[in-house]
Amino acid sequence: MAALLLDMDGVLYQGEHAVPGASEAVLWLREQRIPHLFLTNTTSRPRSSLVEKLAGLGIRADAHSILTPPVAAVEWLRAHAPGPAALFVPEATASDFEALPLLSREARSGAASVVVGDLGSAWDFDTLNRAFRLLMDDPCPVLVALGMTRYWRAHDGLRLDVAPFIAALECATGARAVVIGKPARPFFEVAMGRLHHRADEVVMIGDDIVGDVEGAQRSGIRGVLVRTGKFRESDLEAGIRPDAVLDSIDDLPSWWQKTHDMSLPRAPPLGETGRDTSR
Repeated sequence: MAALLLDMDGVLYQGEHAVPGASEAVLWLREQRIPHLFLTNTTSRPRSSLVEKLAGLGIRADAHSILTPPVAAVEWLRAHAPGPAALFVPEATASDFEALPLLSREARSGAASVVVGDLGSAWDFDTLNRAFRLLMDDPCPVLVALGMTRYWRAHDGLRLDVAPFIAALECATGARAVVIGKPARPFFEVAMGRLHHRADEVVMIGDDIVGDVEGAQRSGIRGVLVRTGKFRESDLEAGIRPDAVLDSIDDLPSWWQKTHDMSLPRAPPLGETGRDTSR
């Protein structure tokens, strides 16, 4: 093990509160000079806002250490879908797309791509129907999903994320979304490229058994699950076997020190408890 990918929401913080021990764990990573990258499917705010949020929680990071779907999407759209992009993302997140030509929010045709992120409570019938109409245009725009996270844990409970709305648009139009974000392999490949490490040298730490753990494993990366954020005990019965399960990010330094000099066992027995289930 040589480098780390760390999910943010549910791993470093929950809502507006840091997970206990998160700032100390990240500080330890810096002190140990372990290459790491913050990997998130969050599309409700731009990277600059995420940097500010982390700073407010005592976690130091810069924009270049955070990889988000909008950042990767801009690069992909420039190469594969030049032309006006129709954005279905929060207003603040739209700033990450300023380098692209953007379709007016009132337009019902003329898009080269339809980009869908987490609009949260801003979704309504008219908004979803506008995305549908754009995708039914001729020629058909490319449908781009900024991640395929199913749901997340907000301060008031679980909330729908991007995937259910992408599923609705695919069902209605017959389009198939290009996914840029977890759990898609290209997103993890961009992350590995930024770390300058091979897949077998990288570990992903996340609270999402599908988006974080399974997505990483399908890309050849070890996937470690934490029991915070959206984690549920039933996740361990989903048929996806994490390479390790930690109580929280607070356990990362001790777990890393115990395992980094040896080959991490693949798929440990499920259901174990304690601070290191990879033993």
